[in-house]
Amino acid sequence: MILKKEVIAMKFHMNTSEIFVPDNTPVEDAIKRTTHMGISAHQDDLEIMAFKGVLECFGQSDKWFLGVVVTDGAGSPRDDIYAKYTDDEMRKVRRVEQKKAAFVGEYTAQALLDFPSSAVKDPENTDVVDDLACLFAAAKPNYVYTHNLADKHDTHIGTATKVIKAIRTLPKEDRPKAVYGCEVWRSLDWLADADKTVLDVAAHENLATALLGVFDSQIAGGKRYDLATMGRRRANATYHASHGVDDSTSIAFAMDMTPLIEDKTLDIKEFVEGYIRNFAKDVSDRLTRVLG
Repeated sequence: MILKKEVIAMKFHMNTSEIFVPDNTPVEDAIKRTTHMGISAHQDDLEIMAFKGVLECFGQSDKWFLGVVVTDGAGSPRDDIYAKYTDDEMRKVRRVEQKKAAFVGEYTAQALLDFPSSAVKDPENTDVVDDLACLFAAAKPNYVYTHNLADKHDTHIGTATKVIKAIRTLPKEDRPKAVYGCEVWRSLDWLADADKTVLDVAAHENLATALLGVFDSQIAGGKRYDLATMGRRRANATYHASHGVDDSTSIAFAMDMTPLIEDKTLDIKEFVEGYIRNFAKDVSDRLTRVLG
């Protein structure tokens, strides 16, 4: 099958943005069949954090995963054969790698919005929100996977907050059923157990490793995201419950951010601080029980 680029009729802010459809379905039709949607800051974040969505749709005729990468990936670290690549050359490499992942994972489409990281981190920039709102309005996904609000990467947090703002522009009937904030630059093992959304991602381990392995520029560049991600999922599965056998061999944790799109008056910062308070209380209560 020849991989082909198609440009959607939507108008995005960056003239270098692109929507790639692996199976050559017309772009409008590919977007409309979306049921699950992952929105990440960088290339390869989707495959790290949104694998549950990919897995739900893989090989299904009635479920389709739409991937969205917000930034251009130009500032990524590089080594090995990529050591002397310019930012523009890295941008091109990472775009190709993301398209490879979309093909391997059988995504309905892969949107590459191509913003600089500075735009995503800028609280006054509404262009990213506009582009995401346009995609949400066309795709109407049931489930959304993005970065969690306690991630330690500013561009990831910028992406997550803009996802929430974009969804809030939609009529209530067009909003997703659920929005999950997932693990990349901070594990969510610290969440109190009652606050964890547990995503079983044990099926098709070969697919998981294949998707992560596509991003050679990052792996050869000195970051073994493939090994670290698979290890984290395995560790989550084993350490999730201390008094029982493992229910799965691979688990991803998520923060349920759905309340933030159901009630637009909820403050995003206060919302995530609530999870932190719950964690502090869990630790304090446990010490009180043991210390007396």
